Amino acid sequence: DDGSYVILTWVGDGTGVKITWHKTNSVIFIFSTDYGKSFHDISQRINHTFIREEFGVSVGPGSSVILTADIPVLDNPGGIIFTSTDAGATFKFILLPFHLAQPITYHFLNPDYLAALSIDVSSTTGMISKCLLLVTIVEADERGDLQLKRTQDLGKTFTTIHEDVYSFGYIGAFLFFSVMEDSVRCMKRIFLPPCALSPLIHTCLCVSSQFYSILDGDDDMLFMHVDNPGDTFFGTMYTSDDRGILFSKSLERHLFDGQRKSDFTNITSLRGVYLTNKLDEDGRIRSVISFNRGGMWRQLKKPENVDCGEQVKNCNLHIHGEHSRNNRIVPMLALTEPTAIGLVIAHGTVGDSLSSSQRPDVYVSSDGGYNWRGTLRGPHHYSILDSGGLIVAVEAQHEGQVKTIKFSTDEGQCWKSYNFTEQAFFFAGLASEPGTKAMSVSVWGFRPEDDGQPMWVAVTIDFQSLITRECNSQDYEQWLAHSTQGEGSGSAGCVLGVKETYTRLKKQSVCRNGRGYVVSKRQSPCLCTREDYLCDYGYYRHVNTSECVRQPSTPNKTLELCLNGEEDELLTAGYRKVPSDRCEGGFSPQLSVQTIIRPCGVKTSPRPPDMYTSQVTHFDTPVSWTYTDQLITP
Repeated sequence: DDGSYVILTWVGDGTGVKITWHKTNSVIFIFSTDYGKSFHDISQRINHTFIREEFGVSVGPGSSVILTADIPVLDNPGGIIFTSTDAGATFKFILLPFHLAQPITYHFLNPDYLAALSIDVSSTTGMISKCLLLVTIVEADERGDLQLKRTQDLGKTFTTIHEDVYSFGYIGAFLFFSVMEDSVRCMKRIFLPPCALSPLIHTCLCVSSQFYSILDGDDDMLFMHVDNPGDTFFGTMYTSDDRGILFSKSLERHLFDGQRKSDFTNITSLRGVYLTNKLDEDGRIRSVISFNRGGMWRQLKKPENVDCGEQVKNCNLHIHGEHSRNNRIVPMLALTEPTAIGLVIAHGTVGDSLSSSQRPDVYVSSDGGYNWRGTLRGPHHYSILDSGGLIVAVEAQHEGQVKTIKFSTDEGQCWKSYNFTEQAFFFAGLASEPGTKAMSVSVWGFRPEDDGQPMWVAVTIDFQSLITRECNSQDYEQWLAHSTQGEGSGSAGCVLGVKETYTRLKKQSVCRNGRGYVVSKRQSPCLCTREDYLCDYGYYRHVNTSECVRQPSTPNKTLELCLNGEEDELLTAGYRKVPSDRCEGGFSPQLSVQTIIRPCGVKTSPRPPDMYTSQVTHFDTPVSWTYTDQLITP
């Protein structure tokens, strides 16, 4: 309320450096090199300069950090930055010939190369991928005049990819952008299953108010949400082929609320697992999970130690997502880390559907979402430490103050409490070093002093003093992922055509994985089944079977795609393998593919009305979708 704020940022990987600055009437810039156990004032290193509250810090690879200030300097037309390459030990003062409009972006491979957005003359936006820089340049204030260009020599020369671009983004190997144009260029584009108004429309512009969003993706596929017309708060989720061109229906009635927030979550601790919520016809929200990249979805099992009550017929676990966090029902989303294999922590409720009136509790899964256990009553802030060997949590108090941290060394089965301060304070954040390899965590907040002014407090708890033993080979076990599948889901452990056996910490082992811990796994291929295939364009999965049959509304003809200025004619038996699926042998549909090369025709469409959102990966139609794959290929 008094206008003061505190910002805390980690710098580097394994450096132990935290940079914190506190703004009231002046700026106090403090620095820690021991994971927050002690701090000292380094304000003089930046000449006691006011750092911007909005994107005031940009942390890069290695030990690079940039601080942004906007103080006026005589004869300087732009802003000011302070740069450090030693995690904040020293800073250089640099005058910019322009003012920044967003955080500075580092090159992924070389932190010496930077990209910035200027608000002064012509606008440029940058996006870097290895040695490739993509920019959009506008010469006027009118929408639709953007040109998407790329450079592979750091700005010496540029090649135009497309004109009339509104916005762009990329995920994995896929570059995608929305365009506003009178004619459709012949490039790779998205194909969706038949729309309501036409059996085959290249950009599926069925309804002018439809909303599209790229949910997630990697080098092999994309997840895309297509909103239903009107304010329905739901739509259909599609998954793409490995080229990102042909899309198949994955999930109907996928929840997408009025603020255009999705509960879609990638469970990064296990390959192929995704969690989301759907809005059913009865108006209730229910959670579903997929273990094969959207090929099949199922409801979550009831936690083994929680009951729904006798009056509840269908008892399942339902997970709170972005929709619930926006409404302040829960303080955190589901948490998962690639180094903590199989571990998922989330807020949820049990019952027939997700409840906003029922107090959310914390649930933990140790096998990637197949089975769950109720572990903490009420909402909490939580964090994963030591590559999953340690979980910490602080209870979320709306009005009260905190002084206790809870911790578990067995993936949430048992918890212990520790009072980290004698004088409680109002909670502001739980901060652990990115990457989950640290053993220390900082709890920070503020408490009122006698003079009425808040005193900011940061307490760092180092669990190395509690868990002193380093793990040895006897502390680990071999664990087959996806081995807890239900009936009808294929061979145990076979997901996306591969069995994966991990070496992971036993729950009863109380020891440290340490910073040198590396995830170890063995892979072996599985025999192919129908579950390794999706239904191709114009086909659907028949009820109570796994067979793909042709949709009656689909014309009985080949599918023609306009690719690279030529037209491909594809013949299909109705199946296509799930992207990233590496099964061998077994079921093999008789796919026949024939390519007929001929020039593409030019298609025209009326210029769409001026209806767009401000986010790169969200677009309101009518929008022509055009993009290329293989982003780093010249």
